[in-house]
Amino acid sequence: MIRADLHMHTIFSDGAYSPEELARRVKETGVALFSVTDHDNMEGAERAETAARNEGLLFVRGMEISSYNEFGKVHVLGYGCRKDSRYRAFLKEREEGAFLRADDGRKKANKALGINLSMAEVEKRRLQKNTPLHTMHVVDAFASRIGREKMWVYRNYFSFGKPCYSDLFRPTPRDAIETVHALGGIAVLAHPVQIRSSGAERISFIDGLLKAGLDGIECCHPTHTDKESAYFAAYAKEKKLLVTGGSDFHSDGTERILGLPEFYASDELLKAFALL
Repeated sequence: MIRADLHMHTIFSDGAYSPEELARRVKETGVALFSVTDHDNMEGAERAETAARNEGLLFVRGMEISSYNEFGKVHVLGYGCRKDSRYRAFLKEREEGAFLRADDGRKKANKALGINLSMAEVEKRRLQKNTPLHTMHVVDAFASRIGREKMWVYRNYFSFGKPCYSDLFRPTPRDAIETVHALGGIAVLAHPVQIRSSGAERISFIDGLLKAGLDGIECCHPTHTDKESAYFAAYAKEKKLLVTGGSDFHSDGTERILGLPEFYASDELLKAFALL
């Protein structure tokens, strides 16, 4: 068993740190295996892999596909994916769709807040070009303009069901699983507790994802209670799914702390990652 953190973000999506800085911080936590799972892209993967090697850490390539359905956010993690022509087509589609979605959210927020924020102001928040814009880039721009904390702006204006939420060009969870498999990767359902539905309805939905080829489930996540983590671990065991876990770290000063909650990768997971 190896201590791992398999869910974190860098400047290649909505994280605060470079892959190199993140690898240095990972080393300080005592984690031995990590994955960078930026939203809808793997453009920082080579830098992260090199940084991991320089720090003496194990690394698995990853990304988090921001998929949505009638429940709202249903994100899918992809591990070990190839960066081939199919990936480039996926990235182009995500970039184009994300721009139009960000612009839609921006227009709604301008109307709701009575201001006139431009897309140029939104794009300044994207620290790496040629990567998809993220909702939090839009949120950050508006938070700065109106002088409110980012998560307050997100929760009150941009989250699912709020006035500035946009569902344009969002892939479905099944689309996300198909994409991960097409790229030769392992598809894992991220933070299942965040699926907005009742217990029985949620499980019925996840059962449907199994039929679509879901390979694993993220049982260990900062938004899960110990009871919820144990519940999903038991579900994964029953369904013969891989179990993953991660901090979902973006930046300092939040409840998501790098390396926590502690997660240890099983031999089964290490074999799936070709690390054993």
